[in-house]
Amino acid sequence: MFLKKISLFNYKNFSEATFEFDAKINCFVGKNGIGKTNVLDAIYHLANGKSYFNPLAIQNIKHNEDFFVIDGEFEKNNRTEQIVSSFKKGQKKILKRNGKIYEKFSDHIGFIPLVIISPADNDLIIEGSETRRRFIDTVISQLEPTYLQELIQYQKIISQRNALLKYFALNHTFDNETLSIYNQQLNGLGQSIFEKRKQFIENFLPIFNKHHQTITSSSETVQLIYESHLFENHLIALLEENLAKDRALQYTSVGIHKDDLAFQIDGFPIKKFGSQGQQKSFLIALKLAQFEFVKKQSGEKPILLFDDIFDKLDETRVSQIVAMVNAEEFGQLFISDTHPERTEAIVKSTHQSYKIFSL
Repeated sequence: MFLKKISLFNYKNFSEATFEFDAKINCFVGKNGIGKTNVLDAIYHLANGKSYFNPLAIQNIKHNEDFFVIDGEFEKNNRTEQIVSSFKKGQKKILKRNGKIYEKFSDHIGFIPLVIISPADNDLIIEGSETRRRFIDTVISQLEPTYLQELIQYQKIISQRNALLKYFALNHTFDNETLSIYNQQLNGLGQSIFEKRKQFIENFLPIFNKHHQTITSSSETVQLIYESHLFENHLIALLEENLAKDRALQYTSVGIHKDDLAFQIDGFPIKKFGSQGQQKSFLIALKLAQFEFVKKQSGEKPILLFDDIFDKLDETRVSQIVAMVNAEEFGQLFISDTHPERTEAIVKSTHQSYKIFSL
């Protein structure tokens, strides 16, 4: 997978800009607020149909404009693939591959394997369980299209069941037969999603541990623990057991939509007991493990985006990542940094082709 060119029109702070890439490592350098991260986000947008930093399409349009277009040219399996994402106020977002509009964005997920490492990843530690579920779902969805379809369908039925519970409360009524239909549907989808998430964590954990040891060269023990109600019982039994609670709350309180991923260091939550450096190392190991996992499963080297990452790492950690580049583990890299000299010194030491874009 190789990005050859990207053009931005009214995207975030860019009125119009085109960047062409013929190197393995591509660096965007300049002061804060100049748009370095926005270019990386545009690349992410083409792979996932949305921004990494702001999923609301309307907020990605340049001020005082009413549309944006991102046009990218990729090389995949010796073929040129043109991906275009566009949005106009008051209309639906459009995603096209080689001129053909995707009816469902989910059909595109996984076509361009990509991993981003950003300071915003800290949300995985400090935010709620939804953020960590999204991480699991993003990795699995890139590799298994049926998983994403199951997830979309599950969320749709949860919304319908919640609406029914609210209707019961407002109208002082109850219809167990209709509720049972939703329970049956959720059970089939929920069990399938649960099994795939459980299998993913089992396969992912050794890769994550390996990267954490490489980055930190430490004796710290880190752990990812998958937490789910479905370890206790089948979903249909849980739904029946919690019916009175759900009727009182007017929403579905158990299921895979409540799953979480516990991040631990030496047996304690890293959110409370990990230093900033430990948390940063944990997150980078997590993302590098994501990269390796996707590469192994898909047979392709994902595009890797490093957003402002060298500002957050000490020289030892930087050198560990550079060693990985030298080992040809990575494919095409995109880096943003505020210090041109530092960036060039780092990438020059890899002895790989590189290009510096000064913004």
